[in-house]
Amino acid sequence: MDLKSPVTELKGVGKTAAENLEQMGVHTIEELIMTFPFRHEDFRLKDLAQTPHNERVTVEGRVESVPNVMFMGKGRSRLQFKMLVGNHLIRVSFFNQAYLKNKLKPGAIITVTGKWDQGRQQISGSQVHFGPKDAQADFEPVYSLKGKLTQKKYRHFMRQALDEVAFMIPETLPGKLRESYKLLGIHEALEGVHFPQNAMHAKQARRRFVYEELLVFQLKMQALRKVRREDEAGLAIHYDVEKLRTFFAALPYDLTGAQKRVVNEICKDLLTPQRMNRLLQGDVGSGKTVVAASGLYAVVTAGFQGALMAPTEILAEQHLENLRSWLEPFDVRVELLSGSTKAKARRALLADLATGDIDVLIGTHALIQPDVAFHKLGLVITDEQHRFGVNQRRVLREKGESPDQLFMTATPIPRTLSITAFGEMDVSIIDEMPAGRKVIETNWLKAEQFNLVLQRMEQELAAGRQAYLICPLIEESDKLDVQNAVELHAQLQTIFADKFTVGLMHGRLPADEKDAVMRSFSEGAINVLVSTTVVEVGVNVPNATFMVIYDAERFGLAQLHQLRGRVGRGEHQSYCVLVADPKSEEGKERMISMTETNDGFRLAEKDLELRGPGDFFGRKQSGIPQFKMADLVHDYRALETARRDANNLLYTDEFWHDEEYGPLRESLEKSGVMTGERID
Repeated sequence: MDLKSPVTELKGVGKTAAENLEQMGVHTIEELIMTFPFRHEDFRLKDLAQTPHNERVTVEGRVESVPNVMFMGKGRSRLQFKMLVGNHLIRVSFFNQAYLKNKLKPGAIITVTGKWDQGRQQISGSQVHFGPKDAQADFEPVYSLKGKLTQKKYRHFMRQALDEVAFMIPETLPGKLRESYKLLGIHEALEGVHFPQNAMHAKQARRRFVYEELLVFQLKMQALRKVRREDEAGLAIHYDVEKLRTFFAALPYDLTGAQKRVVNEICKDLLTPQRMNRLLQGDVGSGKTVVAASGLYAVVTAGFQGALMAPTEILAEQHLENLRSWLEPFDVRVELLSGSTKAKARRALLADLATGDIDVLIGTHALIQPDVAFHKLGLVITDEQHRFGVNQRRVLREKGESPDQLFMTATPIPRTLSITAFGEMDVSIIDEMPAGRKVIETNWLKAEQFNLVLQRMEQELAAGRQAYLICPLIEESDKLDVQNAVELHAQLQTIFADKFTVGLMHGRLPADEKDAVMRSFSEGAINVLVSTTVVEVGVNVPNATFMVIYDAERFGLAQLHQLRGRVGRGEHQSYCVLVADPKSEEGKERMISMTETNDGFRLAEKDLELRGPGDFFGRKQSGIPQFKMADLVHDYRALETARRDANNLLYTDEFWHDEEYGPLRESLEKSGVMTGERID
């Protein structure tokens, strides 16, 4: 038997067990050993006097009463008895385990594990061990199993595998790294993960595998970044520093410290012969657009052209208005290309683009059409980059000869996620708001208080302002008891009849209708816009000061913050009202967090903590790997350390030639990153 032997060579692994293991991706003994438990059951005895309410607990004691079984219909039952634990006489309940009645004899010593109800002095049991605690391990691994496999049987297979072949598993972490961080060796760590002697042993074993897992991933990310920097020659764009200074001096306001820092990072990238590959994060209203404008102007002063691609026509038009106001005084020609551009105007525009008469072209997906040809493209900016596919961004990049790339997003991304999802990119963050910007007042009300919300909204409308009302669904649903946009639109039309106009927007409307509705709202023809989340990104209506989010508990914090950012863009005080009746503690915590802060980065960290990385973006994000052991929320320090170590290792001869680093080099070769391929 060796590491590559099939699991069927283990005693007890028959046809059914082998099929169940196969469903888990376990075919060989090595794969079995490297399948880690997702948690450990803690069976250490606890003092009930020191145990918090609702905590899982293990106690040892004597059965004090004959068990009583109550049948509740449909095969359900509850078994109850009294148990003396030290000086505590408590009740113990087991659900749907009536068969235990004949085994639980008064006077018997047993060990019970379950949830402790401090008020009722009761344990809702999940496990019972007949006899004193001494015969049971303090920690038992719990695995994610398939089919009919039981934890007990799986642990039996694991014990065999470790005893037979674990010694054959080679060490994969170099001695220097293990010594530096006092990490366990591979064999002791495997024993500690699967069968820890105590809590410290389990913790140290996990620590070793978390670091190794994150190091291997970061080596791949940093190697990809290194390969792209070395192999993909870019443009050294020597912009006119004095002209750029004149541009900043002409702005009607001073840049924030964060904006200045990011501008310097972008300008430094432009000067280098390596292609810029930078992600610009900035909260709603932090001033990303003027930073983008400075980058575009810089490349124009060096004789290059710039392109800015936006996800919607309305957003593209807003960029056009801003960029023209900033750049045209400096003799920079800015034009717009979209699906609405007429054929004759389009032909003239493309001709001027090809000759270099157009300096900056703004547009939607229309920019990536085959007949769009630039004269000398130096910088490509993609706004709300997550709204475009990888191929769409690539096609725009290929309109020039390795132009620099800047990706912008208004979704604040926690540092741990930016390191993993965008680890091969440089990341710039505008984490400071412009001076004088008013904080949006946010309140949380229950659905029964909706009339108060409407009264407050009407006051804003009467003062000449506009309002958004956001809800999760388009039409009534049998599955979800939530307010829907169509119904709410009809109600508000009745309530505000002859007073204010109420518009409706949702994702099922054709693109031209959506644009028409948004244009009417932007121009003030619509007073109240009832909408689904399609207004989440890129709409700038300074006169809109009131935002109502209905059924707010159904949105994540990041999305709630994005929606709130649609108001607060003008000179007037703005308000956001969350209408929600959350049933869970997590839902209540989200509402409270929204009322306590307007800081998108703080909310993003909280959102990650509450929802986990897989749901942070509202969908599966391909850049976020599924780790066996690491947790991006709790292991962020290990992630930072692994990133630093990976970056250092890749630039040392020792890593590329020393035999100890062979397993780490092998993981790079298998991943394909050394050829510049993106890893998932």
